Amino acid sequence: MTPNYHQQLLQRLNGRTATVGIVGLGYVGLPLAVEFAEAGFNVIGLDLDNNKVNQLNRGESYIIDIPTERMAPLVKAGKLQATTQYADLATADTVSICVPTPLRKTKDPDMSYVISSVNSVAEICHAGMLVVLESTTYPGTTDEIVIPQLKSKGFTPGVDVFIAFSPERIDPGNPKYGVRNTPKVVGGVTPACVEVTQALYGSAVDKVVGVSSPTAAEMVKLLENTFRAVNIGLVNEMALMCDKLGVDVWEVIQAAATKPFGFMPFYPGPGLGGHCIPVDPHYLSWKLKTLNYNARFIELASEINTSMPLYVMSKITDALNDAGKAVRGSKVVVLGVAYKRDVDDVRESPALDILGLLHEKGAEVVYHDPFVESVRLEGEQRMSSVHYNAELLESADCVVVVTDHTTFDYQHIVDHSRLIVDTRHAVPPRSGKATVVLL
Repeated sequence: MTPNYHQQLLQRLNGRTATVGIVGLGYVGLPLAVEFAEAGFNVIGLDLDNNKVNQLNRGESYIIDIPTERMAPLVKAGKLQATTQYADLATADTVSICVPTPLRKTKDPDMSYVISSVNSVAEICHAGMLVVLESTTYPGTTDEIVIPQLKSKGFTPGVDVFIAFSPERIDPGNPKYGVRNTPKVVGGVTPACVEVTQALYGSAVDKVVGVSSPTAAEMVKLLENTFRAVNIGLVNEMALMCDKLGVDVWEVIQAAATKPFGFMPFYPGPGLGGHCIPVDPHYLSWKLKTLNYNARFIELASEINTSMPLYVMSKITDALNDAGKAVRGSKVVVLGVAYKRDVDDVRESPALDILGLLHEKGAEVVYHDPFVESVRLEGEQRMSSVHYNAELLESADCVVVVTDHTTFDYQHIVDHSRLIVDTRHAVPPRSGKATVVLL
């Protein structure tokens, strides 16, 4: 008699006796692993970075959103451990794949991490295992990569192996929403796949939302991030138009936001950064190109958003020129290089482009960021964060606020600077001797 793997897995999940595997222990995987461990599961995390694995096994967190004080007791109790070897996942009942999906320079998807992870999981997969892909990717990835690989090992989805896609919704540095209180979308290959996936994530997430298929779930994530990318592109273009019209775009947005319906405020900035919004819409655009369709909104938003560092550079150049100085030879202090406030993540950060442009123009440029010790620019050039004090600001010909960390004392910045280019509308207006130029 063929074992009922579906019911057996459900019993282990509902009884919290299942072993949960997580592939990728970054901003997505580690918070998920901690949440599952707190729910009572034994969790094995896998990452190819020895430093991350060693830190986790010492009970030390390397993610801002997960305090060491929260994680250490789970490690000490044996509920959470890490490894670099896929063989150690052979005992897992479920495996969630949370690996990066970057873009190549040609804006094509780099699926190498997903393919490598899926292939490695397939090698240790056993009957009754649930495999969930969380990495943001193009619609059809689960059908085209995950299912064929597991079928090639002799498994039948929904019978002796269970497959689903559940897009990550982590917002690093968000103090309000984390894994537990952010609804989780799941799309399974079969009804049995949906049921076991809902049982898994229902243990760690307050609300699980089922959709009809993995492809629908893949599309959900891309809609979410394309929505943000397009609206940020719109408001960035609004900033460019307001600049030409001599209108304060921030005033316009604040007034428009008083409308209680039909409007959601977005804010301009120096460009897009992070692991999702600058990248994910291109996965959808790329997929549609294979179907002879041009995703025009995505392409236009990308064009505007990626041009914003050049616009910031023009603002710096004009501001210095008005002060009787050239960019070449001027000391420029950049405040903040993370892609958004209060995180240490510089992936796709527009600050890196701005630093590179300032170098190209011959500026004497330094940066300070309390969250980021060093960065690497194009050409392998490295920069380290300098010490912040009044003397740093007073020595600068121009101070550029690129990332609006809440740890910055903006009144202090205004009091000790001569010229500020504020890309985030962060400094207090009319409250110091500095000349302030807004984006």
